Amino acid sequence: MSLYCGIDLHSNNHVVVVINEEDKRLYEKRLPNDLAETLKALEPFKDQLISIIVESTFNWYWLVDGLIDHGYNVELANPTACSQQYSGLKYSDDKHDAFWLAHMRRLNILPTGHIYPPELRAVRDLLRRRLQLVGMRSMELTSIQNQVWRSTGNRIKTGDIKLKNFTIPYLEGLLLQAAQANLTLYRTLEYEVKQIEKTVLKEIDLSPEFKVLKTIIGVGDILGMTIMLETGDINRFATMGNYSSYCRCVKSVRISNNKVKGKGNSKSGNKYLSWAFSEAAHFTVRYDDRAKRFYQRKTSKTNGIIAIRAVAHKLARASFCMLKNQTEYDSKLAFG
Repeated sequence: MSLYCGIDLHSNNHVVVVINEEDKRLYEKRLPNDLAETLKALEPFKDQLISIIVESTFNWYWLVDGLIDHGYNVELANPTACSQQYSGLKYSDDKHDAFWLAHMRRLNILPTGHIYPPELRAVRDLLRRRLQLVGMRSMELTSIQNQVWRSTGNRIKTGDIKLKNFTIPYLEGLLLQAAQANLTLYRTLEYEVKQIEKTVLKEIDLSPEFKVLKTIIGVGDILGMTIMLETGDINRFATMGNYSSYCRCVKSVRISNNKVKGKGNSKSGNKYLSWAFSEAAHFTVRYDDRAKRFYQRKTSKTNGIIAIRAVAHKLARASFCMLKNQTEYDSKLAFG
């Protein structure tokens, strides 16, 4: 008999439900987040379990990796897509949610997510931390500029603050101490960002199939590796549109009879790929004449933010074709 298991995972516990082919519940229990407890509970069903479905929450790594290491077939459920299925239920709790995951898998209608290879996950997450620190670094730099500007009316160039021998001018007393604190944090963050970049460049190289990304004007080592690590296997995307949507380069809007009827989940997709292609778009517009003309045409009809996102969309589509066909970047095909 084929059995299916659904696990509704939380921060400190998870609910396990095992069902058979007739949706009969053979096991149902809330367990602490302890892999040994989970393995003990599933052991009697191991030989008959077709799949274990775990909801893709923030803390799924330990559970999914642990189950896979012990020989279980594990699938990661897409919580956003699953919530659309849940919306028709009159009553729902953790046990119902776990059952529903197993039930959808039994019917082969389960929307699943990608289980990223553990051997690359650490370096990918390190690059994600770099992006977080870059944002914090920019915030500290802006705080220094604002403190001097609003207190004295003098403006300081970003390039000046980045100099090693920079000292904060115009301020004194408590105002100087406040700005100095920002400068100390800025330099600390700058150091950590550089260290992460060195580590990543040492730990991993662009794989042969992803080296074509560096032929895009505006994509260097960091952006290339970010796109590579966040994309994973390009063949998991059936179409160019699927990949562009995953990169958050597609509008999230519902239109009927030429009228906007609502918006979808604009945060669905990969925010790191969205950032990478937007970052690349700024450089491409600066150094690629065709991209620059495309950007200017878009800007004349809308605004700079939407125009740069349009360029990012073009780059995402071009990257998909380049990775699929192993061809170098062609500006004419991308923006012609």
